[in-house]
Amino acid sequence: MSYYLVKLFLSAGIIVAVSEIAKHSAGLGALIKSLPLISILAMIWLYVDTHDAGKISELSTATFWLVLPTLPMFLVLPALLRYGFGFYASLGLSIAVMAVCYLIAVPLLARIGITI
Repeated sequence: MSYYLVKLFLSAGIIVAVSEIAKHSAGLGALIKSLPLISILAMIWLYVDTHDAGKISELSTATFWLVLPTLPMFLVLPALLRYGFGFYASLGLSIAVMAVCYLIAVPLLARIGITI
């Protein structure tokens, strides 16, 4: 049980730290947020749990390909905010764009032999 609490608090701590840092410096918060800390932690937790390097390889490869459809969200969100849309509307629309990108990307990746 304590292992799961360590995982929980460490993972949550990163999220809290990023949001607190971003209050003072958007650039530094963005830099830290852009680091693949959650992905790295997930790989560490998976390896500790399974000791299976093959699973780590699969996770890392899938993560690479699935990061790509998320990128438009980071362009759409600030554009909508600049055009005067409210935060939640902008967030919702940018998440919808991301979902559409996933719906396009996953079958496209499958067509070129990359299965997720």
